[in-house]
Amino acid sequence: MRNVEVAWIFRELADLMELKGADYFKIRAYRNAARILSGLDKPLVEIWKEGGLTKVPGIGRNIAAKVSEILTTGGLKKHEELLQEFPPGLLEIMSLPGIGPKKAALLREGLGVTGLGELARAAREKRVRTLPGMGSKTESEIIRNIEMRENRGDRVLLVSAGDLAEEFIEYIKRIPGVSGVEAGGSLRRRRETVGDIDLVAAGSDPQSVLDAVAGHPRVRKMLESSPGRARFYTNWGVVVDLEVAPEEIFGLALFRSTGSRAHYQRLQRIFTERGLKLDEAIKDGPGAAIQEQDIYASLGLPWIPPELREDRGEVEAALENRLPHLLETADIKGDLHLHTNWSDGINTIEQMVQRARAKGYQYVAVTDHSRSLKIAGGLSLERLREQHEQIRKMNDEFEDFRIFTGIEVDILPRGGLDCPDEILEETDLVVASVHSAFKQDRGTMTNRILSAVENKNVDIIGHLTGRLISKREGYDLDLDRVFEAAADCGTILEINASPDRLDLNDLNARRAREKGIKVAINTDAHDLKRLDEMRYGVSVARRAWLEPDDVVNTMPVGELIKYLRRR
Repeated sequence: MRNVEVAWIFRELADLMELKGADYFKIRAYRNAARILSGLDKPLVEIWKEGGLTKVPGIGRNIAAKVSEILTTGGLKKHEELLQEFPPGLLEIMSLPGIGPKKAALLREGLGVTGLGELARAAREKRVRTLPGMGSKTESEIIRNIEMRENRGDRVLLVSAGDLAEEFIEYIKRIPGVSGVEAGGSLRRRRETVGDIDLVAAGSDPQSVLDAVAGHPRVRKMLESSPGRARFYTNWGVVVDLEVAPEEIFGLALFRSTGSRAHYQRLQRIFTERGLKLDEAIKDGPGAAIQEQDIYASLGLPWIPPELREDRGEVEAALENRLPHLLETADIKGDLHLHTNWSDGINTIEQMVQRARAKGYQYVAVTDHSRSLKIAGGLSLERLREQHEQIRKMNDEFEDFRIFTGIEVDILPRGGLDCPDEILEETDLVVASVHSAFKQDRGTMTNRILSAVENKNVDIIGHLTGRLISKREGYDLDLDRVFEAAADCGTILEINASPDRLDLNDLNARRAREKGIKVAINTDAHDLKRLDEMRYGVSVARRAWLEPDDVVNTMPVGELIKYLRRR
């Protein structure tokens, strides 16, 4: 069982206990345990076998015993009892933005609502507004959020799909007769959400491979089967579509699986215009086995990276030999937005720095929260000065690494920043972000963010649109005005690499590039494990056609210092 699965049980347990009206401190303990366990970079099973659960900071004997129960039995009795006590639809209601346990309980008691369908009906019939503290605006938000979830369908975050695909790939590699296996589909194109997980394997005996995968512990049942391919339903609720092709056409099968359909059809039209058929054109390609490069070469094209295959001009760019030299994860020299246990992070500055150095970075910026974000342990001005003094002393110990003093300062609801300019002027790097009053109208929210963009002490605007993928829509924001101001002021915009944000998204990041705006790709990490999420931000950048020069944290430390001082 993965760490995230154990953490999910504790998170759901806390929600159920809050729904029941249980003790606040127990609820907080379970939520804190979920946060800590999901952030561990070592598998819980290994820590448990070594007897080290109670040595994990923040994990006491009670939580350790429950973790042990989960790892031993596959579940938690207390959690399962509460699941029996409450309808499962209540958990879905609680997960809607702005609802939570108290409102979910009120909806159940006042209207008999126990599922999303019933709640949508009650909102459309204008019955929600009859409850205390709820009005017509609440009804509109409920309808919009449920529709957003329905439109998402069964798509999962890129990170979840990637983790599950990795398990299957490692399993399939060990099956006799398999010479290779790769992910295709939207996972290979690195889209922010994924429907089915498409896998393509090269194997001499396809049926034996499909039979072996049917016995994978994640597989609940086989949905479809035909010669050389099958669809499996997993215990994560995600479908895995596996194709097994002979080795000589593995490249062709992977190309078709990768898509996108629009990209594939665009290439087919070119083949047709030249009086060719795709399969025939590559029969005479070099070597016995067909490679993706052969398919593109048969049209006189360079290989097009999967992230670009969306029919957004990549074929035309390839025809004219002007494909971008896409950013690589190895180009990243540091992380300019991370949190420590000075605010709501789990690890110390020293631990975060140690991990960053192990990744080969030249620098990080410690950007703990400003004072108004009390729920996240925002730093008072006194504590901020104390932290910055400690960082300056730590820098004296390094010859090959730089810790930038920083802050993630709140952009206040009426505009302006939650920190005096004289403090910001002394700070190496300032990230400004919105963390409250998300529902302001378009004009108010735009002006609010512009106040930060135009502040000469602000270096980066964090997670600009504020969206949480499949959970919360972005703010009502005039992005054209924000991009124009950022371009004029030289303000950097962030691609937040957290997989549930990826904000800026690929389309907006490409728009920023076209305006000449520099981008920073940051993890917003709150623990060591999430420092590894940089690759998801890089995926967004690649889909946005970004090159290393478009991203400020590809600069060596000395160049970045000069750049920040100039702006």
